[in-house]
Formats: sequence, C-alpha cells, structure tokens
Amino acid sequence: MTEEMNQDVSVKSFTVGDTVSGKVTKVEDKHVLVDIGYKVEGIVPISELASLHIEKSSDVVSVNDELILKVIKVAEEEIILSKKAIDAEKAWDNLEKKFENGEVFEAEVKDVVKGGLVVDVGIRGFIPASLVERHFVEDFSEYKGQLLRLKVVELDQEKNRVILSHRAVLDDEIAAKKQQTFDSLHVGQVIEGVVQRLTDFGVFVDIGGIDGLVHISQLAHNHVEKPSDVVEEGQTVKVKVLAVDKENERVSLSIKETLPGPWDMLELVPGDIVEGKIKRLVNFGAFVEVAPNVEGLVHISQISNRHIATPHEVLKEGEIVKVKVLEINKQQQRISLSIRELLEDHIQEDYKNYQQEEEASSGFSLGDMIGDQLKKLK
Repeated sequence: MTEEMNQDVSVKSFTVGDTVSGKVTKVEDKHVLVDIGYKVEGIVPISELASLHIEKSSDVVSVNDELILKVIKVAEEEIILSKKAIDAEKAWDNLEKKFENGEVFEAEVKDVVKGGLVVDVGIRGFIPASLVERHFVEDFSEYKGQLLRLKVVELDQEKNRVILSHRAVLDDEIAAKKQQTFDSLHVGQVIEGVVQRLTDFGVFVDIGGIDGLVHISQLAHNHVEKPSDVVEEGQTVKVKVLAVDKENERVSLSIKETLPGPWDMLELVPGDIVEGKIKRLVNFGAFVEVAPNVEGLVHISQISNRHIATPHEVLKEGEIVKVKVLEINKQQQRISLSIRELLEDHIQEDYKNYQQEEEASSGFSLGDMIGDQLKKLK
C-alpha cells in the first residue's frame, strides 16, 4: 500500500506542460526512451524529436545525450515527452529577437517544396520562391542541403508562420555596396565597369552596384550608329565619371574620354601637305578635315592668291582639297592650313621649269653668262 501511494505521488509530480531534463537510455527507430527519474522511462516519439520530418530517431539523438523536454501527456504507466516543443519555444524567442533587430543568420535548406524552400530554425521556416534570389529561379533542387543567409520577414506564432528571405539579405548587401560606391565617386574619376545593357541611346555599365549611363555620343571619338558596333554585354570597359547625381541615383559616364583622341594620334607637322574634305565654310575661312575628327582652318587670306570676298567664291562644302600645314597646336586643338601656299609653290615650280626650258633653247645658261663676264674682267 505504501509503495502504491509513493507511486501515486510520483505520478502526480508530473503534469502536462512541465519542463524536465533527462538522459537518453535507448534509441529506437520511431521513439527514444529517456530517464527522467520517474518509475518508468519517458517516451519521446519520433514526431516530437524535431520540427521537420525525420526518418529515424538516431538522426537527431544518441544514447547518453542530455535533453531538455516538455511533458505533453501523463498516464499511470506512461509519460510522453517532447523535444520539439522545447526547441520551438527557444526558436520563437530567438526569431523574435532576430526579427526586431533585422539580424542575418544562416540556416540549412532541409527540403524543396512547391512554392519555395523549407529550413529548420528550431521550427519549420519557409522561404517563398520569390524571396530566394533577386533573379528568377526555375529549378530549386540544387538548394537542398545548402546553407543560406536569411532574414525574418514575417512572424506569427499563433498561426505558426515563419517567413524567411534570402533575397532581402542580397538586397541589403547591394544597397550597402551601392551607397559605398556613390560615396567614393567623383567627377573625373576613371574606373572599370561591366557592360550590363545596350539601348538605342547608349550603354548601362555596372560600376559597383550602380548602373551608370554611357550616352551613345560618349562611346567613341567617331560617330557611332548603334552601341553594339562598339561594345557588347558582359564586356569590361574603362569609363570616366562625367556627373554624379546622388539624389536621383544617376551617374553619367564616358568611354570616349578614356581613349586616345584623334589629336593625340595626329602625326602631322608643319610643312606637311595633305588632302582633306571641306567640312564648313564661314566668313573668315574654311574648316578642312585633315584626319578623322581633326579639322584645321584655312583662313580666307590663305585660300587664294587673289583677293576674295568670301570663301564661297572658290570653295564648296564637301570638296576635297590639298592643303599645307602651317602651324599645329595640339594642346588648343588648332591647325593653321593654307591652300594659297600650294598655289604659289606651283607657280614657282612652273616658273623654274620655264627658266630651264628657256636656257636650253637659247644654248647658254645663266652660269655661262656669269662666266663670260668674269673673263672680261680678267
């Protein structure tokens, strides 16, 4: 009788909801036995070992493991315990803090289900497909077993709802990188970037989380019909920062400014004679293109060996002419040219030829005449 009373007292000492500690004494496939100092060993069913489905109890615990458990059922000869309930309580407290602080943490993807991924965070957590990556993912099978950095985006203990996001972590990192890039940018800076997109009006280049625009006019020194003639997506390019608008998050860039200009490659020197196209006629002269994107000025006084009122009297736009380089100033990007000097050179050449013909036809040369005079003086 006394033994039965002691047993009754022992039974009554445990009630549903109690937290107890114990040591695992036996691990079966579908349950675990735990010594909690009771007349019989406590039973932890496999369904109460973890928040997610497991195949065998040994996947979670081993003999001699010390466990903290919650009493979920008490009978005269049986006491049912739960590890999952204790883990869940801790998990909710932990997740609440992470949610409030916006903390980033790691968790392993345990399963791929319709609509997203399942992770074990002490309780079942769900990552919707739209919150896995910043880009569309067609097949999530490769994510199983991966560790992902996550943030809690929705928490509802009453509905047992835990929504997590990997995309939020990536968005935050990109935003931070973007801000860092903006803080480091300044006009005139030359940096490397990767061509992201081609449009009719230019190219967007990633310069560190920011897509800056290279207008089509800033792609090359020569005229560009379409951006694909100059660059392609994925190409690494050097760009110069032309303008930074932090408020509207816009950056203007130039590829042209990083390339050697036509004036840098110009090899003309004073005295050179070249052919060029007349690009423009103005009251004071004519602008002639003597190299790609390099124009020089033929002043009106250097156009003809006779007086003219306007360049239009003897020249027309689009005409190809020969010019002589008089002076070059690369720093100021100016070239002085002359057409008149070539005309005068032709006159001198013609006169020289004429003299030679006259001397040949008369039978004596100027040298002969000078020689005869010297003899007379002697």
